Amino acid sequence: MPLSLHIAITHLLARKRQTLVSLSGIVLGTAFFLAVSSLMRGSELDFIKRLVDNSPHITVSDEYRSADVQPATLQWPDAAINIRNVKPQTEVRGIRGYQQKLDFIESLSQSIGGLRVAPALTGSVVLTFAGRIEAVSLTGIIPASMRQVSTIEDKIIAGSLEALNANPNGIIVGQGLVDKFKLAMGRNITVATADGVVRVMKIVGIFRTGNAAYDETQTYALLKRVQTLLERPNRVNRFVIKLNDPYRARDVAGVIEKRIGYKSLSWLEASEDIMNVLFIRNIIMYSVVTAILVVASFGIYNTISTIVMEKHRDIAIMKSMGFHARDIRRIFLNEGLIVGLIGSLLGVVVGLGLMWALGQITIKSPFVSNEPVHLPLYYGTEQFAIAVGFAMLSSIAASYLPARKGGRVHPVDILRGAA
Repeated sequence: MPLSLHIAITHLLARKRQTLVSLSGIVLGTAFFLAVSSLMRGSELDFIKRLVDNSPHITVSDEYRSADVQPATLQWPDAAINIRNVKPQTEVRGIRGYQQKLDFIESLSQSIGGLRVAPALTGSVVLTFAGRIEAVSLTGIIPASMRQVSTIEDKIIAGSLEALNANPNGIIVGQGLVDKFKLAMGRNITVATADGVVRVMKIVGIFRTGNAAYDETQTYALLKRVQTLLERPNRVNRFVIKLNDPYRARDVAGVIEKRIGYKSLSWLEASEDIMNVLFIRNIIMYSVVTAILVVASFGIYNTISTIVMEKHRDIAIMKSMGFHARDIRRIFLNEGLIVGLIGSLLGVVVGLGLMWALGQITIKSPFVSNEPVHLPLYYGTEQFAIAVGFAMLSSIAASYLPARKGGRVHPVDILRGAA
């Protein structure tokens, strides 16, 4: 064992009570760091998972990110006369040649690690039943494709998506709409479009998402039927895309938009405000838990400072025997290193215990009946590395000033004073 390390251990064992207090501070600081950061990171990842799972990773719509430039502006960009109030050409809305664009998106699957895509056509219609009228959003889907990119099938409480294939005039509605209209499975309702197209459709499925607004205003039908109702043959106005790696959504959306021209919106771009809030929350969280370790490090500072003050004579003798200032500094830095290392390792053990205890807590949600809620926790290895790193850094920083002071002791002054 190196002499400096042996002396450091001897100093710490000679002051067991102070060493134990310093050690306890690092242990508790590391443990609380892990517990708090695990809980905060777990809640963040749980929120993002719900956000990612319940919404498309990329949505391609029949819009353009920038408005088309008028032909006159292209022909004469520096013209002195400005043409205003140009009436745009009336056209059928939707993604043109959607099948070719759908094939291109599917061709990206292998190069980006996998994706699923489903075409959809969404429009506004009016439902009529027993004298009641309600404006809703009707989405035309292909059940097999929609099942791969949406969780709507998991929300169906009666019927199924496949029922749309069995009954081309079938429609799936939300529980909120069912309660509002007093509907039931198998009932017929009248669907009317803004262009005057009217069709009677049969309820073949009921879903419940827990979002009252969505359950009251969203309906689903077969894509071919909705294209006929909205008079948009061979058109869709959305591609719903799910990626195996959701965090590549922004880059993939850029590739798709550059190739096909239509606006491609990733979930990261659509949720920038939420992601910024989570980022700021992480900064606050790490600041708070780091402050715990900084406070704990004052115990180490106090212990080593006391040792330096008490060992002035011993330091003077050691210097007179040939020890350099760097050797003295190394001794006291080793003391901080030992306390930090042992404290952080014990803190990891205590922290795991706290995390396990938090994981056993069950909370009854006031919003979802008969469904217990467990606290989301994160057990990533980087959390443990950050906790140990902060603990070691604060311990070494706390021991540096006393070690520096000990290295500056002048043996002649101390020995003369003692004499």
